[in-house]
Amino acid sequence: MGTVNRAGLKVNAEFAAFAEDELLGLTGLSADEFWQGIRDIVDELTPENRRLLAVRDSLQQDIDAWHRDHPAGSWTADEYRAFLNSIGYLVESGEAVTIRTDNVDPEIATVAGPQLVVPVSNARFALNAANARWGSLYDALYGTDVIPENGGQERGGSYNPGRGAAVIACAADFLDRAVPLEGGSHSDVSGYSIRQQDGLSKLVVELSDGT
Repeated sequence: MGTVNRAGLKVNAEFAAFAEDELLGLTGLSADEFWQGIRDIVDELTPENRRLLAVRDSLQQDIDAWHRDHPAGSWTADEYRAFLNSIGYLVESGEAVTIRTDNVDPEIATVAGPQLVVPVSNARFALNAANARWGSLYDALYGTDVIPENGGQERGGSYNPGRGAAVIACAADFLDRAVPLEGGSHSDVSGYSIRQQDGLSKLVVELSDGT
């Protein structure tokens, strides 16, 4: 694609046309103000970005060297964590902070879920982004190599019941380890529900035996 010069920057011509013909009319900014603002941001942040990239390269070199000097099986998790702390890759948690921001959409401020940025011109992408907020652990496992494709567990072009059963077992095992129940296993769950009790929303899990 061609580029045009704006405030000393090489800008994609299509994006420049969109900004000047459609976007800026909604902002009250002139084209000169807009492009100079972007130029100022580039001038201010480019040195810092380069500094951070150099830090990343330095950390990667240190980590690569450590692994060359410490073959697999010759170190413990505690030793590795101590090394990562020593080079600044990991840092200790600081004091608790409170951040107050106004006028944030509830879908971001109060509803837990991934935030995906996609082009609105692609309906499939937009639908995937909306569904990602309510993503299924089953779906995530089925479509990845977490579940091996052998013994009748191949993905294929249509739903494979054998792979589905393996997905359900894997998900139940993960939940038993990550969020174990007071009694029973997630593999025995027949339903989950949210109920109000004492002014609180509580997760209620019903097992297949009725408990």
